[in-house]
Amino acid sequence: PFRGEWTERGQIRTGWESFSLDATTFEHRGQRYLVWTQTAPDGSKGTNIYLAKMDTPWSIKGPAVLLSKPEYAWEKVKFDVNEGPAVLVSHGRVFVTFSASATDENYCLGMVSAPADADLTDPKSWTKLPQPVFRSSARNGQWGPGHNAFTTTPDGKTDVLVYHARNYREIQGDSLHDPNRNTRAQVIHWRPDGMPDFGEPVADNPR
Repeated sequence: PFRGEWTERGQIRTGWESFSLDATTFEHRGQRYLVWTQTAPDGSKGTNIYLAKMDTPWSIKGPAVLLSKPEYAWEKVKFDVNEGPAVLVSHGRVFVTFSASATDENYCLGMVSAPADADLTDPKSWTKLPQPVFRSSARNGQWGPGHNAFTTTPDGKTDVLVYHARNYREIQGDSLHDPNRNTRAQVIHWRPDGMPDFGEPVADNPR
């Protein structure tokens, strides 16, 4: 990639024109998918999470599927927000996490999931948890964890959650303009029922 010639392919057309961001792709059972954040086609407030099949690395095919929209109180603190989707396939399910609410102490992770053998473009395949799966920890001094990604340890045996958070609660002015959301990582544990257990944000490392 450092020596090849790059071609600008332009905008990925999602089917309607509105504010959108945070697109990512993943491959599952031979099919590549795009999952992203966008405001609704009807112009309603807030941002939602959508998914679609891809037919090329720069285009989707078929209609977009709504995976999640802000509906619970914890997703609508100050702003109606579902954004920053990330995908983890494990334990027979496809998990999509997303970030919710304003980017202050209320920022947190929610999650939807579907069976790995389900039709991912069928909205009925997806189940949304009614509570956040990862949120601020006063005990550990970590506030507003979110906008995560997934990776593994070098041996590929342990799943790792990567996210950003602040180590202070009080913010002067608009939280979007506060730059101090530092990157953090911690191990993901798995429950007997095959659901991920993210625990709570760990405290800062002692110096």
